[in-house]
Amino acid sequence: MAYDLHEMITLAYDDASETDSAFYSDSADSDEMDCSDQPAMCCRCDMHEGMSEHSSSMKQVVNIIIALKRMKHVKPKSSEFGEEEVLNIIMENVIRERRMEVVEVTPSYDKTSTTLQCNICDQFKKTLVKSSTSPRLMAVTLRDGNSDFKVRFNLSTYVSPSVKPNASQPVCLGISNSNLYLACTNDSSPHLVLEEITGPLNTIKAGDPHENLLFFRRETGVANNTFESVKYPGWFISTDYEDSKPVDMCQVPSRRLTNFALEDKQQIRS
Repeated sequence: MAYDLHEMITLAYDDASETDSAFYSDSADSDEMDCSDQPAMCCRCDMHEGMSEHSSSMKQVVNIIIALKRMKHVKPKSSEFGEEEVLNIIMENVIRERRMEVVEVTPSYDKTSTTLQCNICDQFKKTLVKSSTSPRLMAVTLRDGNSDFKVRFNLSTYVSPSVKPNASQPVCLGISNSNLYLACTNDSSPHLVLEEITGPLNTIKAGDPHENLLFFRRETGVANNTFESVKYPGWFISTDYEDSKPVDMCQVPSRRLTNFALEDKQQIRS
């Protein structure tokens, strides 16, 4: 089937005019009807039903007219063209494209009222203790009677809309009864230090100076916990196989140990 663009516009306008004319003609006649005339009343009901049908067809005609008006600047290849070309012209010139802009939201982490107090040791039972010579932690095998050297940690838990449920839990690892927190800093490469914090840590946003205090805690099995830096993805808190070596960051896979057990756990409310 082929269509002439001028004929399509003419037919659309004629159809709209005839429908519109019929509408107003019927309206004028209805004003002169006698309400006591029963046949006239029946006719009036039929007329209203017809008007509803005409209203629906008018909407279709108007839509066609609007589409054709938008196409008035389109120059077809010839005066006659087929169904496929008509469809392509409508798709290209009538349907308006909506541009969706992606808005990047800065991840934000809000502290909860739950804090987990515990001791931490690696999978070889080396305990994390404070170094006496530097602001760092050491992984040491403690003998009986040396439990006082164990560091007690406060794991403050955080929530964030950017973290999926049942995924890793964002935490800050602070040392109990102090202002010291484990922090992942980056000089030539990420490494772990103890950082003193005096202000509150109720909300931490990506890009904030305190983002390096956040770690994703993931628990697997019964007692295996890993701590991945939020600021430096792919870097984990780790210990050396040898005794009395510094606790540091590493990428996996690695020869270092990244699984930890949490011992003597106690939930506290802040």
